[in-house]
Amino acid sequence: MDLREGSFLWYLYLDKVYCLLSVRNVKALVEYFHILDVHHNDTMNDVLFYHFLHHVTKLKSRQIRIVFDMLDWMAVGEIGFDQFYVLVCILLSHQNHLGEQFLYRHSRPVFDLLDLDGEMNIEAANFQMYRFLFNIKKQELRELFHDFDVTGDCRLNYKEFKLYTIFSTDKAREKQRIGKVEEEGEEEKQEKEKMKLKSLLIKKMLKHVGVSQKSLLDRIRSKSRQQSLKL
Repeated sequence: MDLREGSFLWYLYLDKVYCLLSVRNVKALVEYFHILDVHHNDTMNDVLFYHFLHHVTKLKSRQIRIVFDMLDWMAVGEIGFDQFYVLVCILLSHQNHLGEQFLYRHSRPVFDLLDLDGEMNIEAANFQMYRFLFNIKKQELRELFHDFDVTGDCRLNYKEFKLYTIFSTDKAREKQRIGKVEEEGEEEKQEKEKMKLKSLLIKKMLKHVGVSQKSLLDRIRSKSRQQSLKL
């Protein structure tokens, strides 16, 4: 779920450790929220919300309605800045490649959002409905409930969900580490290829002018001796 390039949110960034906006970015976001709040009620209704998400993301109409219903958990037909801020952070976490870190750092608020019935657990059907918001694939969701649903009731309590976020974060870090090692290895390989190519070019040049490497070295040594004798 990527942000549209050039939209307002495109220019905001999350802190890499705590996955929160800086004070400066929060102030800018508050001003942006007030601009969107055309009715000056310090809230955003479903119509404004739809046009906002349609402008900054490529989500489908159905997905936008699902997200609004999740944030409007009191079913009043509008959301405030707090819910808007959480949504923006979720969107930016994927844009900044911090999805797993965000879930780990803010596991409690995310859990409460997905706990639609207020029964202190997340049902598989509810998680399936909102998985697009967290870039979780179907197979990953199946593995999640298979590996972390300790009670076997097709629901995740908070402890089980927290364990998943810890595992997911560790897995993402290991993937980044492996990717970095592979990248460094690729750079080293490219450097060796450059040196090899450079050596071949030198040999071709010497061959073209009829001078062998041995002959060239002999000439250099001879000049060095002559300079030494003069001194």
